[in-house]
Amino acid sequence: MASPHARFGQQALAVLDVAFRVPCIFIIDAIFNSYYDPGCGWAGATGKLLLRFLGILVSSVVLVLSQRALFRFYMLFLAVLLGVVAILINYYATSHIDFYSAYYKAALGFRLLPRNGPTLWLAMAVVQLMFGIGYVFLLNVQSVFAALVVLDIMIPIWGLIIELPVDVRQLVAIASGLVLAVNTAVYLTLKLKWFYYSCRYVFLLVRHMYRIYGVQLLVEDTWKRIRFPDVLRVFWLTRMTAQAIILIYVVKVVRNESGEQTYLTWDVFWDLLSNLIISGCDSTLTVLGMSAVISSIAHYLGLSILAFIGSTEEEDKRLGFVAPVLFFILALQTGLSGLDPEERLVRLSRNMCLLLTAILHFIHGMTDPVLMSLSASHVSSVRRHFPVLLVSLCLFVLPIVLSYALWHHYALNTWLFAVTAFCVELCLKVIVSLTVYTLFMVDGYYNVLWEKLDDYVYYVRSTGNVIEFIFGVIMFGNGAYTMMFESGSKIRACMMCLHAYFNIYLQAKNGWKTFINRRTAVKKINSLPEVKGSQLRDIEDVCAICYQEFATSARLTPCHHYFHALCLRKWLYIQDTCPMCHQKVYIEEEARDSAPFSNNNGYVAPNENAGEFAEAAGADAVAAAGEPELENELLEDNDSIEYDEDEWGTQNGGTPMEEDYINDDTDSSGE
Repeated sequence: MASPHARFGQQALAVLDVAFRVPCIFIIDAIFNSYYDPGCGWAGATGKLLLRFLGILVSSVVLVLSQRALFRFYMLFLAVLLGVVAILINYYATSHIDFYSAYYKAALGFRLLPRNGPTLWLAMAVVQLMFGIGYVFLLNVQSVFAALVVLDIMIPIWGLIIELPVDVRQLVAIASGLVLAVNTAVYLTLKLKWFYYSCRYVFLLVRHMYRIYGVQLLVEDTWKRIRFPDVLRVFWLTRMTAQAIILIYVVKVVRNESGEQTYLTWDVFWDLLSNLIISGCDSTLTVLGMSAVISSIAHYLGLSILAFIGSTEEEDKRLGFVAPVLFFILALQTGLSGLDPEERLVRLSRNMCLLLTAILHFIHGMTDPVLMSLSASHVSSVRRHFPVLLVSLCLFVLPIVLSYALWHHYALNTWLFAVTAFCVELCLKVIVSLTVYTLFMVDGYYNVLWEKLDDYVYYVRSTGNVIEFIFGVIMFGNGAYTMMFESGSKIRACMMCLHAYFNIYLQAKNGWKTFINRRTAVKKINSLPEVKGSQLRDIEDVCAICYQEFATSARLTPCHHYFHALCLRKWLYIQDTCPMCHQKVYIEEEARDSAPFSNNNGYVAPNENAGEFAEAAGADAVAAAGEPELENELLEDNDSIEYDEDEWGTQNGGTPMEEDYINDDTDSSGE
């Protein structure tokens, strides 16, 4: 494990890495948002386009540099900046400062320099000395040349001290600046070789990763390596903070000049906040930055809810990924950054309402498996049940409050219809989850085998899935109406296609598959011989699935194993083989009555003809070999199959299996 100092150093390097990449985003955003005037002649237009292209290219290259190359680039940049500042200070000091009266002729309206002459030139000498040392240190200049460079920077200050004529001082400052500029140009020219090999290395690395891993892994690796979400987040927050400071300063100045109160009222604060929000999504990069901020908020919200309800599922930690992706898709779908300011604020608020309903749906997907796990495992601790029930209650109340508030302030339109439909759907999902939870809790309270429990759970789940399917069809129609008559776009059409495939076609396919498999399982169970009464008492064994004794009846398989009918039916929902020997579970109608029975260890009940039993079993095996094999695959829908597995665990005292529930009903096509 790394020491605290090593961890602190790594964190500091990560912070610097992000901070050094943020200016590239600012430059790219400024270039894209700058006004382009094509009416300035052919040469001027070509030059402007070339400058814009070079600016975007250089900023993009610097953005994707490795950490070591990025730090080296900024060392060179800072050295050049120090040299330029030193030259400007020398020129300004020799042209605008009179050491006899220490008169400061700045246009800023306030005096920062000392009042007397000796203190002034001494302070400037210290500043120039620091700039010179920083310049030679960053460029790693050799000792002899370093002394000459520092001497070159200090010569104009010495001219001020010995009171050379103004013309001579200006000439000395210009000569000193030219020498420093030539030295910098020569050093950068010598570094072109390093720059060429660095670019060539990056190109070869990218080409190698593209050929080996493909575009997707290449983009993912670059995304993580440059910490792009953190860069976007810092860019957006820095931009918003700077704009907020400027707006507050301007408002205070204007109100002060007009004689009004300087403190901010609620109306002024709301106007400032609205302007900040509008400017926070005026370009694609700012929308990405806002998405990164939403990602951070959603991530910690998801972790807090998981910790509150006591869930440890890794799949439920993806809220920080789902929320920003959905927000960005909604922004692209509605053309958010290209709208007028007032319309942009309205559209952003609508997108946020849709995003809120999507987050609530995802949170329900996080709480539903925990709720089912607690009920199926018969956990009696109130402290374990209360957090999940509280979150479920909030998921039921919040959509109602949101729908009431929106209907109270807005007239009916496609957007309001979509939000209301999502809220109603979420309320129905919560009701279904709580109903299934209640059924399992009642089953655990009476501690008696409830054979109809599986059917009741299936009926409730199926009802919820049917309603969810109907809402999916309705939202598809709402999206089609919006695309044809309000705001059609290619992105909206793509999202509608995805919605039709995932939320309509696949859901209908999985629901029908569940129904067919249940019907097939019931048919197979009914085709197996049933053992009751005295014959059942002659078999001293337990069900091989739940390890419970046979109280009323048992079902016999062709492979001489017997189970509870309910347990075997749940097993046949998943696969079509015997749980003990994995042979096909199938029996002919005419051989069902003549089939004897045995226990799971091969014991044959007394007073029965073993030869007839073997003959019937052989005939059944031949018949089974001639039948087509049924499809053997796990179901992917959210019906009661997962919870049947939970019930298996409760019957034998085991740990229930949690449902892997992922809600993807929150696509934006219904917006």
